[in-house]
Amino acid sequence: MKVVTVLLLAAVSLGHAEHRGRDYVRDKICGEFNTMGKDNFRTLAIILNSKKFSNATFEEISHLVKEVVFLAETCCVKGVHPSCYETGSSALSAKSCDENSPYPDHPGIAACCTQQGLERKLCLAALHQPPKEFPTYMKPSNEELCEAFKKDPQDFADRFAHEYSSNYGQAPLPVLVGSIKSYLSMVGTCCISPSPTVCFLKERLERKTLSILTTMSNRICSRYAVYGKEKSKFSTLTMFAQKIPSASFEDISPLAEDSAEVFSKCCNSMTEDCMLKELSELTTKICTKLSSKDEKFSDCCNGKNLLENYFCMYSLQPAKSPQLPELQRPTDEQLCTGDGSHQMDRFIFEKARRQTSIPEVFLSKVYDATHNLINGCCPAADSIACVSSKRPQLRGEIFKFLAKANELCGEYNDLTFLKFKQRLKESFSKTMPDATPASLAELVEQRANFTSTCCIMNAPPLYCSVKINTEVGHTCDHDSCMLI
Repeated sequence: MKVVTVLLLAAVSLGHAEHRGRDYVRDKICGEFNTMGKDNFRTLAIILNSKKFSNATFEEISHLVKEVVFLAETCCVKGVHPSCYETGSSALSAKSCDENSPYPDHPGIAACCTQQGLERKLCLAALHQPPKEFPTYMKPSNEELCEAFKKDPQDFADRFAHEYSSNYGQAPLPVLVGSIKSYLSMVGTCCISPSPTVCFLKERLERKTLSILTTMSNRICSRYAVYGKEKSKFSTLTMFAQKIPSASFEDISPLAEDSAEVFSKCCNSMTEDCMLKELSELTTKICTKLSSKDEKFSDCCNGKNLLENYFCMYSLQPAKSPQLPELQRPTDEQLCTGDGSHQMDRFIFEKARRQTSIPEVFLSKVYDATHNLINGCCPAADSIACVSSKRPQLRGEIFKFLAKANELCGEYNDLTFLKFKQRLKESFSKTMPDATPASLAELVEQRANFTSTCCIMNAPPLYCSVKINTEVGHTCDHDSCMLI
């Protein structure tokens, strides 16, 4: 079964459509169509649906958009009976429930298709695929760009809008639309220029800030979509703890709070300059607070372009773990006070800056397990007894888990990739002396692929969460492990 999105622009109207009814949906779509015009409406339909269905093919998106535009074109003209849109949209939702439908696929379609009328349409419209964690967009050469553009400008524009939106779909919609328009304008200008190479160089320099804004906002909003606001604080806290381990919890915690606020405010914002304005202000705060703590960080803050400064900070590798005093764990009583979660966040922060070779995607498991303990025990009448009975097991699992994480990732950032693979081969040869050369080679490649993807700063959280479970295995001696 396949899904069609009856275009509720930017999904803004979904929250209101349910109680305002089908007339509101029709008026919203027709208002946008008549205001924007067919061509702009069609382009935005490609962008929005490519964002929502990041794994869909261009052909699937094209089928969907063609139907949506035809519906608007037919039923949004003056004098057409109001039932036109209702009849057409009902036919579209019925077609989306057909197993032979050409529209994008989604596992949630079956549940939507058990509903009827407006409820089914809203259910279908709300479906979306998770963001791409591994971009597939390959930047073509200038010659390839111009060849495709000159062959069929409209097809080129449509395919680029689809490909770019499916790869950078978590960037705020105004940023994404602006970036696509800017890119297509560049191609259209430079491919007819007498000096295309010079033209492309000049245009790319001019759109550098917008390019960085699109890339960075897609990355941070992709993580925000997975983590939510509270865990985004942890993510930023961990990132800075490992880049600048000399900074204290008191230095970094307010910046983590501010970062989560920016992501919450701007990732889904329709305000054109929200992300640019807020991220620039956040960068100024971060540099003011942390540039004196680390030379590399200070270098990032010396640039004139605030977005480039943020990109520089974001791209810094973890620092070496410093010599710090012995880590003090919060007591059982402290965990169930009003700031218990704050105490646990501080503890994980201190862990992160003492073990900077262990990436956030591993520490994320510790974060989840400790917060599950707090949320499970602290509301109980015997909260302290609950924590006291479960915490020793969790502590043992965390110790075992982080030791394994250090084993998996410890040497990766210190060695060249070839040297790292050689070290893996030597290690596997010792632990599995009877393995065949082919088996050893397969094990080395499997582990190298894992570490090169998940033992890095800003590793993809969904993919690595699953892979870590496979690589680490059980963290306890029975089935009810608290960590994995």
